[in-house]
Amino acid sequence: MHIRDWPEAERPREKLLARGPGSLSDAELLALFLGSGRAGQDAVSCARTLLSNYDGLRKLLDRDANALTQLRGIGPARACLLAAALELGQRHLAAQLQRGEALARPDAAGRYFCQRLRGLRHEVFAVLYLDTQHRALGFEELFRGSIDGAEVHPRIVVQRALAHGAAAAILGHNHPSGNPQPSAADRAVTTRIKQALALVDIRLLDHFVIGDGAPTSMAELGMV
Repeated sequence: MHIRDWPEAERPREKLLARGPGSLSDAELLALFLGSGRAGQDAVSCARTLLSNYDGLRKLLDRDANALTQLRGIGPARACLLAAALELGQRHLAAQLQRGEALARPDAAGRYFCQRLRGLRHEVFAVLYLDTQHRALGFEELFRGSIDGAEVHPRIVVQRALAHGAAAAILGHNHPSGNPQPSAADRAVTTRIKQALALVDIRLLDHFVIGDGAPTSMAELGMV
């Protein structure tokens, strides 16, 4: 059955307009970007097949545009559309930070670090700089490493925080393994950076570890 023959309340577009995008499943959201299916499959069925074959939405969309073009059921046009949608979401988050909007909830920073760092093949260490009201001043990826780690220099973190005129900072880095639990090295470098920032009256608010699932807040674990 073609999607146009479904009950109106169950069609992805109509469902989104009536109940909002959060009401759609991963397959239904993906189907909106696919637009149509393949022979014998409507767009939603095609989307379900893609999600099943490529281990879910995150692993599917972690591929870059060139890799997406190679997947059956996507091709160049759809790959570009998906890549553009992801980039648009990231730029929307970045625009909120650039406007200086206050980070009213700790999880907002965690989501931002997830958007920027999740899915990277190498470890990246980044810093979000904040003013006295915890509004974002800037975001920088300071250190990149191998798949096993990144060498982090507290001196550079302090220098860049001073350059931004920051009153506070939030750290974040990804674990390419997917394990979001802080390592002993993560705890040690967090302590060193916190001490270094304190010498110039800059507060370290949190350090997020990005892996599979929700980001891990080291502040919530009592490690900051």
